[in-house]
Amino acid sequence: MSAESSPSGGVGGERQPARAAIVAARNEADRIGDTLRALTEALPGVVLVLADDASGDGTAEVAMRHGAEVVSRGRPHGKGANVTAAAEALLSREPEMSLGVVLLCDGDLGDSAAELVRLIEAVEDDECDLAVAKFARREGGGFGIAIGYAREQIERLCGFRAEAPISGQRAMRAELLRELLPFADGFGIELGMTIDAARAGHRVKEIELPLSHRATYRSLRGFLHRGHQLRDFRRAVGARRR
Repeated sequence: MSAESSPSGGVGGERQPARAAIVAARNEADRIGDTLRALTEALPGVVLVLADDASGDGTAEVAMRHGAEVVSRGRPHGKGANVTAAAEALLSREPEMSLGVVLLCDGDLGDSAAELVRLIEAVEDDECDLAVAKFARREGGGFGIAIGYAREQIERLCGFRAEAPISGQRAMRAELLRELLPFADGFGIELGMTIDAARAGHRVKEIELPLSHRATYRSLRGFLHRGHQLRDFRRAVGARRR
């Protein structure tokens, strides 16, 4: 990477805003290492923060070995609360560290996390204010009830027609991240984030990427997971209707 394009240094030693990634995970010890390594290789100099939801399988230890700062609230609080805590910890470094674009992603992407550089570039090139990844190939899923509800409510409440309403892979500038905090609780984080950003007049763009993740299928565990999602979606929607 040339001096002109480096996030940590520019021509004549001028310091450029840092890129950062907040990675959400719960019990992803078998994948988090590959995810963080892929991000580090694709984004040299990236600041890594793990939003750990009280993992009990060594996820945090693996993340620290890969250079990530770990933010954990000590017991399970759900994705929204943990990513909020990680974002607040990251933003607290300003103004000592100048932050540019911040990536949010899930810890189960493995090597495919390298594709997320496209989201950061879309924001840096001013294509949009909030870049959201949509998976090029669907993996797992149920009957589409939860995701259909999320898609319908986003359009109803802010007018944006989302194809990937609950994608956890997103990029935005630090200023927008600060504006959107705190995120909705639990699995409502992405639905609430999209509604809040679009309502405030920010440009949201979905970008198709060849990503892979740990999918849930039509099993008892999968249906329980989607039931919890739908519960959190309704809470996020209810808060925004008020």
